[in-house]
Amino acid sequence: MLDRSLNTPATGGPATFLRGDGAPAGWAVSAAPVDYAEAVAAMEARAEAIAAGRAGELVWLLEHPPLYTAGVSAKADDLLQPDRFPVFQSGRGGQFTYHGPGQRVAYVMLDLTARRRDVRAFVLALEAWIIRALARFNVEGEVRAGRVGVWVQRRAALAPAREDKIAAIGVKLRRWVSFHGISLNVEPDLSHFDGIVPCGVTEHGVTSLVDLGLPVSMDEADASLKAAFAEVFGPVQEASAPLS
Repeated sequence: MLDRSLNTPATGGPATFLRGDGAPAGWAVSAAPVDYAEAVAAMEARAEAIAAGRAGELVWLLEHPPLYTAGVSAKADDLLQPDRFPVFQSGRGGQFTYHGPGQRVAYVMLDLTARRRDVRAFVLALEAWIIRALARFNVEGEVRAGRVGVWVQRRAALAPAREDKIAAIGVKLRRWVSFHGISLNVEPDLSHFDGIVPCGVTEHGVTSLVDLGLPVSMDEADASLKAAFAEVFGPVQEASAPLS
């Protein structure tokens, strides 16, 4: 199939996206920050190998140095501070987003032919994965029509309620293999988001687990993501990261 970028959120629908044969996906974690361009090249090579039957599925967890990426729907005016951090054009769905230390990026390279050739169900499953991971910290993640990602409601005494984004989703399919993925704000410097209009949304902010008052470590966030992934997508097994 032709490249297909996804940037349309969905609500409702099935909560699991399992392989028919029950085979585990690889689960890899890079300990040190990974250069963005090198990560994209490694991810695309792995996705191509999966499509060709030369490699198995892989979920790759990592952090990047501070940078901005522009998805296929990005608008130039949403890059407010173009000289603040490096800016990369990305083939994923969505608009501008930030990556940097304290944010867990998960590149999701799955074979939808072995699971289900259903793009909408796949995006729903990614949302369900994040929501289940957040629930382990008693955080209620929600999705909103017209707004990509996962959101939390913030309430404070004598102040109106607001919604902040805690996780982003931006994926692409090639030959029914996914790449790019999700990002979860664990403890990033939230001021770094000031250089963009995150995902083109001006009326809502961004937050993180630590910003919500939860002293969650990256290892704890990873454990939650891993357990929730197994619930939604099926079993995983330890694998080597494409780049350390």
